[in-house]
Amino acid sequence: MAQFESVPVPDAQAADATALALGSTPLDVSLGTVNAPAVWLSACQGEVPAHAPRRPRLVVFVGENGIATRQRDGVGLSAFAPEATAQQAQQLADGLSPAAVLAGRLGVGLRTVDCPPAAAIDVENACTPEGLEEALALGARAADEEIDAGTDFLIPGDLGVGSTTVAAVVMARLTGTEPVVIVGPGSGITDEAWKTKVAVLRDALFRTRNLSDPLEILQVSGGPTLAALTGFIGRAAARRTPLLIDSPLLTVAAVLAERLAPGTRRWIYAANTSREPAHTLALQDLGLTPLLNTLTTTGQGLGSLFAYQLLAASLELVADEVAAVQAAADPA
Repeated sequence: MAQFESVPVPDAQAADATALALGSTPLDVSLGTVNAPAVWLSACQGEVPAHAPRRPRLVVFVGENGIATRQRDGVGLSAFAPEATAQQAQQLADGLSPAAVLAGRLGVGLRTVDCPPAAAIDVENACTPEGLEEALALGARAADEEIDAGTDFLIPGDLGVGSTTVAAVVMARLTGTEPVVIVGPGSGITDEAWKTKVAVLRDALFRTRNLSDPLEILQVSGGPTLAALTGFIGRAAARRTPLLIDSPLLTVAAVLAERLAPGTRRWIYAANTSREPAHTLALQDLGLTPLLNTLTTTGQGLGSLFAYQLLAASLELVADEVAAVQAAADPA
């Protein structure tokens, strides 16, 4: 069975020093909540103030979900057809998707990771035990490759029709939440599509009714993409590399990583919110407060890229504030 490495603790003294400097600035400037990610990054880097990431990377995990083909009275559970996953992945690879365009403008490198497809979780297991191990290793390996190449800031993304349903199933099982409570609008579905989504989720939950182990739930109801994201997040945290996350699936992956490797959440900052109850529950489970409230549904790490712009700006302003405090303390 998969083994997750122990996760180190970020530098609390660096965070405290940055927060103290920002609380006593001679410029009398308050950055409000924009302070928070800069203080967090100080802890991750062990520096006062934190420096701007030197090699930020957007790593998008692409995978198909078997439930994307599910219909009820001829109505599917997503606003997109199953083949949209491949189409959107091609747009991303061609640099034409919003996430690819924004990443390029921000100087954030882009990589995609192809994941094996997941089975239809309302009638069969998402993957085999061996497939779970391989997917966890795929994600961990992607993190290792990025960090070994000098990446010091990771922005994972996900792409796959039906991903919000997968996130809802897993989070419902982890928290004991009822299907009608945890099902959200996903990609912007109709009332009839919502009913299809609830029916699929109810059947998928019935198949996991006796499960409590996170890895078993991941194998039965999650699948390769969610497993790869879990392995990616867990390995990045173990290697002291900060992550910015946005979507419901990513946030559920973070919950799983935290349960499998306690302390992982300290290396994560939440970028934004969505209308998905599973996303809200996952953020609460992690104790994370999102930086933005964009309600972005595109996926692919787009919400995190919006937040990254604000983080980059806050780092510059915080550096100026800390420099002013240091200069005031040492006028010579």
